[in-house]
Amino acid sequence: MEIIIKANYDLMCEEAVGFIHKSWQKKTNLVLGLATGRTPLGVYQGLIRLFEEGQMDFSEVTAFGLDEYLGLEANHPESFASYLEKILYQHINIKPENIFRLDGFPEEIENHCQEYENRIKQVGGIDIQILGIGTNGHIGFNEPSSSLSSRTRIKTLTRETLAANGLIVKEKAIPRYCLTMGIGTIMESGTVILLASGRDKSRAIHESVEGPITAAVPASILQLHPRAKFICDEDAASELTKKDYYKWVYDHKDKVDGYLKKLSQNRGRTKI
Repeated sequence: MEIIIKANYDLMCEEAVGFIHKSWQKKTNLVLGLATGRTPLGVYQGLIRLFEEGQMDFSEVTAFGLDEYLGLEANHPESFASYLEKILYQHINIKPENIFRLDGFPEEIENHCQEYENRIKQVGGIDIQILGIGTNGHIGFNEPSSSLSSRTRIKTLTRETLAANGLIVKEKAIPRYCLTMGIGTIMESGTVILLASGRDKSRAIHESVEGPITAAVPASILQLHPRAKFICDEDAASELTKKDYYKWVYDHKDKVDGYLKKLSQNRGRTKI
């Protein structure tokens, strides 16, 4: 697990975009898992800029949506399919056949979720999964108490999440249910990038990074992921007790290659 703390939201997104770009340079048929919401918006804008500048080609990239509201058509303005189409897909050259979405109106929910899992496996798994985090520590729509080994499935939306997503109108929740990749599904991704911005996320980040691994804070399971990156701005990182240590480690990370090269050059020269 790597904790990366940036001064502000723009630098936080720049860090994530840079990692995705470098990963694409190594593997042009990258498989991305994409979250929605406000937090990853800057990352998607950065990827669009790379495409417009001719630095990144999405023609071989595959994308999987993280979740979807049950009961909303893909073209509904509040659907996550519509969100990703509007803010990312229509601006890049990703092929329609390489875009996979959870269906808000599946004929049979369990079969649909299993088919989604199968599609992920058929393309070799997700290389990079982008996540946000809820104020209660949820990832995707895996709310507190979700099984830490759960798979893609139906979930009941909490009132807190509905309010945060602006889906409570006159005390009525619309919609009430969703489909989401499970925590176990997310954990199988090659790299997980969790983005957090704002002081309202600081408690969730503290509990996820420095607290116990518990279903009460779903994002805490990422402590067990071998390549999880928490990329936060200063506000989101404000409650981390080891913040200075995380910054020191990150600032010295780029010096590792130089140190290893020096060790290699000196190998055999040291006399005992």
